[in-house]
Amino acid sequence: MKRRELIRRGVIAGAVAALRPSLGAAQNAQQGAGGAGSSELTPAQSGVDASKDLAAAGWKPLFLDEHQNETLIVLSDLMIPATDTPGAKEALVNRYIDVVLAAEKSEVQGAFLNSLGYVDGESMRRFKAAFRYLSREDQDDLLHGMAYPRSGSKWTGEAEAKPDMGHAHFAALKQRIMTAYYSSQIGNAGTRLGRRFYARNL
Repeated sequence: MKRRELIRRGVIAGAVAALRPSLGAAQNAQQGAGGAGSSELTPAQSGVDASKDLAAAGWKPLFLDEHQNETLIVLSDLMIPATDTPGAKEALVNRYIDVVLAAEKSEVQGAFLNSLGYVDGESMRRFKAAFRYLSREDQDDLLHGMAYPRSGSKWTGEAEAKPDMGHAHFAALKQRIMTAYYSSQIGNAGTRLGRRFYARNL
């Protein structure tokens, strides 16, 4: 608890506020607009560069544990891989997400960990191994099944009776990763260069 209070009161708390982008800016970025037309600029567009602190040698997560952090790195790299511009891994998306979550309310933290844990749970159920240890092919296969909502029968009411939890967790993780990427200097630069958003539905 003492550690969290220090985080909230220290410089990192200020960085968290600066890193928190608007949902509208992220959605514009997904459409290739890079936040253009939004009334609120992303931190990177406003000249805020927290990546230097996040890229410091010896960086350690403030909120995530080692396994969760490594899982998030793999997941973000699958959703926004490097192409002609750097991807989520190079943009340190996992670190941006970690520093924001460290100062979030417990409900928000719990929801994120629940979504991350769901991916691991499905991985264990299908492949008997945690998601981060799967082959790239198996990781793609698992996420592909979560990326698109299952369409239940409208006649039987199955769609209403059984919400697609897998897709809901995938969408929540994708939105968080997308937002963090376009809040970074790398993501913002990629948008200015005309990079199309590549948080794939796999």
